[in-house]
Amino acid sequence: MRVLLLARYGPLGATSRQRHRIFLPALADAGIRVTTDTLLDDGYLRRLHAGEPARPAAILAAYGRRVLRLARARRWDAVWVEKEILPWLPPIAEAWLRWRRVPMVVDYDDAWFHRYDAHPRPLVRRLLGGKIAAVMRSATTVVAGNGYIADHARAAGAAHVEILPTVVDTDAIRPIEPAADRPPTIGWIGTPANARYLDPIRPALAAACREAGARLLLVGAGGPAELGGLPGEARPWDEAREAADLADMDIGIMPLPDTPFERGKCGYKLIQYMAAGRPAVASPVGVNGTIVADGRTGFLPTTVEGWTDALLALARDPTLRRRMGGAGRERAVIHYSLAAWAPHQARILREAAEGR
Repeated sequence: MRVLLLARYGPLGATSRQRHRIFLPALADAGIRVTTDTLLDDGYLRRLHAGEPARPAAILAAYGRRVLRLARARRWDAVWVEKEILPWLPPIAEAWLRWRRVPMVVDYDDAWFHRYDAHPRPLVRRLLGGKIAAVMRSATTVVAGNGYIADHARAAGAAHVEILPTVVDTDAIRPIEPAADRPPTIGWIGTPANARYLDPIRPALAAACREAGARLLLVGAGGPAELGGLPGEARPWDEAREAADLADMDIGIMPLPDTPFERGKCGYKLIQYMAAGRPAVASPVGVNGTIVADGRTGFLPTTVEGWTDALLALARDPTLRRRMGGAGRERAVIHYSLAAWAPHQARILREAAEGR
């Protein structure tokens, strides 16, 4: 079986890496050959994260290459789409695939529809507010990272909806015993665009550093300025040392505001923390409340005071960290591992290609 993957980004793109590329070896073992078409390469993302302006000519050329690839889509048994085929354009490409009767599996790990229907510019809302709903209706199968996205797909009229969580390779990320002489380290991993989520809980982070001797480790946040003057380290994200960075954390955090777009997030960093055997502290927004077992694998505070209490309790008690981290590791292996979900991904692609 042959599948064309229309990925948005290269390996540096978190969603492209976590929702698609992570499955490629297992799919190959299952007899599914995937050809990957990357719309925007890692150079584009590096410039974006550095705050550099986009290069319109390069983007136009990327769109042209994708259109040419799409014209040959019938060579494959199914097309696997990350979110949408041509961002910021009407859903003509997806409708064309449906007209050509090319099976299409479209995958979402974010409430991507809110990028358009909740856009601050009225013209974007008017022209593209219903785009993702139309894409979902054109798809043979919509794969949703959580129930919030799945409910939207069903309401949009999608023919078939599957829920597949974002997964982690629990063989690559494993618990490593922390050094006994280091201060308790509160860790966060993400992208520069999402570092803003740390701002509301900075008083809690400051309290943990001041009262429990904790330090911060921010991976991928964008630079030392994100520490906000608190003790710790900001490191650039590097796939080759991701497991080592997680091992350098003692507590993993994921603060989020309770807004429509954030309710569609899939909690990947929480699964990473748990796979590494670390307790997680997260805002109970969207799927976070399902991933973290409150009081067993971590805490789900709703106020800054609650965040302070949770971080202080974990920073002061290594036994509590070990117990919660062990429970989190077990939960990650059973419910969120690559090994557990790769067969489901293969089945989804096969069934779409067979027209079921």
